[in-house]
Amino acid sequence: MHIKQLKLKNYRNYENLEVNFENKVNVILGENAQGKTNVMESIFVLAMAKSHRTTNDKELIRWDEEYAKIEGAIEKYNRSVDLQLVISKKGKKAKLHHLEQKKLSQYIGAMNVIMFAPEDLNLVKGSPQIRRRFIDMEIGQVSPVYLHDLSRFQKIMQQRNHYLKLLQTKKQTDETMLDVLTAQLCEAAAKILLKRLEFVEQLQKWAQPIHQGISRGIERLTIQYKPSIDVLDTPNLSTMIEAFERKFDKIRVKEIERGATLAGPHRDDLSFLVNDRDVQTYGSQGQQRTTALSLKLAEIDLIHHEIGEYPILLLDDVLSELDDYRQSHLLNTIQGKVQTFVTTTSVEGIEHRTLKEAAMFHVDYGKLTAKK
Repeated sequence: MHIKQLKLKNYRNYENLEVNFENKVNVILGENAQGKTNVMESIFVLAMAKSHRTTNDKELIRWDEEYAKIEGAIEKYNRSVDLQLVISKKGKKAKLHHLEQKKLSQYIGAMNVIMFAPEDLNLVKGSPQIRRRFIDMEIGQVSPVYLHDLSRFQKIMQQRNHYLKLLQTKKQTDETMLDVLTAQLCEAAAKILLKRLEFVEQLQKWAQPIHQGISRGIERLTIQYKPSIDVLDTPNLSTMIEAFERKFDKIRVKEIERGATLAGPHRDDLSFLVNDRDVQTYGSQGQQRTTALSLKLAEIDLIHHEIGEYPILLLDDVLSELDDYRQSHLLNTIQGKVQTFVTTTSVEGIEHRTLKEAAMFHVDYGKLTAKK
């Protein structure tokens, strides 16, 4: 899979941009604050219909403009795929093959991307919310059903939290509605948790040998999912629903007192162990970076395994954050198989054939030009 052409209109600091990319490594050079990351972000937004940098879509629209438009011509399974995303103050409209998609979940997954930016090094040592977002975004790319279940869970939880607040403040005393919402939440939560457990198992399968390679065979990585309920060794949908029902029965009084849902996928976390020691707590910065890099590289193989195509890799200013050995390992992994975009202020000091053979582009405040 690769993106052949990208068009931007009123996106961040780009008034108009039309650029063709090559199916190899594309290096985007430029000083800071010129718009390198904006190009990367636009490719990510085209694929995921949301930014990795902000939750406020209005920030993506060029100053004093009504809308931003991103268009991409993709090649996937040896066929052309046309994508278009228009972002306005009223919301988002997505088109696939020039046909508007009623739901974003029908659009996401048409183009698969993996973003690796300096903030992704916080995947290991950052908050549980960062890790949950990582899981949701990666599963969502290969499973539209998961996005549907996640959206349903969030809506039910919102209604349930509202009703718990009414019970907390005594504006409601009848708990029948709480029972109905809890039953709906248990089913939605169980579906999400089953998919996440399956994903983490797959992720570990691909990440373990990569981590072993980067650590020169001396470290073994284990990824553990930490749910907010007790899960059996071989759960299925009915046993998972029952586990959630038991949990909510147990914490019912506490939830009414707090006016909030206290268990479910929104409270879960991941932990990473290297040689059976928690990397988040006891790992060195080098071990934490190796773990984050292993996860990102594992995603490439995992998506390829799931859909039969390699995703597009976006390396936003991340090479400078890695030492020479990790840089080489990353570049060796992608060489010749993954269309990759690299932003950097300079390629000096990076002695690797992949970059020497790359297509070069230069950014100068909202103008992107190919370097000969």
